[in-house]
Amino acid sequence: MKKLLSLMLAAVAALTLTACGGGGGEENGAPPIYSTQNVADIAEAGAFSETLEELDGDTAFLLYKLGDYGLSREDMTDCAVLRSSGATCEEAAVLVFSDAEQAETAVGALEDYVAGQITANADYRPAEIPKLESARIDRRGETVLLVVANDLEAVPTFGG
Repeated sequence: MKKLLSLMLAAVAALTLTACGGGGGEENGAPPIYSTQNVADIAEAGAFSETLEELDGDTAFLLYKLGDYGLSREDMTDCAVLRSSGATCEEAAVLVFSDAEQAETAVGALEDYVAGQITANADYRPAEIPKLESARIDRRGETVLLVVANDLEAVPTFGG
């Protein structure tokens, strides 16, 4: 009886440990969340045709009109954004939110942002439209990645 009880307790302990181990995502098959360092990695990989400028979080929040989607500035806990100073439409951003639901809301905001960029640049910079049409927007957990690049093939996969 003692042996059976010990085996059952060991099995419960093993199940408990495997249920709690989901931290970074790779253990359960999901790719890891994005890091703000990924923006610098994209730039270093040669994805852009020009040197981009860094934006602060307040400017990024306004640029992407996240408030129009019900998000507050405090919901975006961290970010890294590089953006063209005007010669191209190239940019990269990793936005970090308090939870995955807020990140999903931000995906909609970024999709609308890119659609607006396509409309705004159709006559002004038509050569930039293919970059915008192939923009990469992806959410992993509470993080969102946006990339509009000259060479999307150069953009690292970041475990995905």
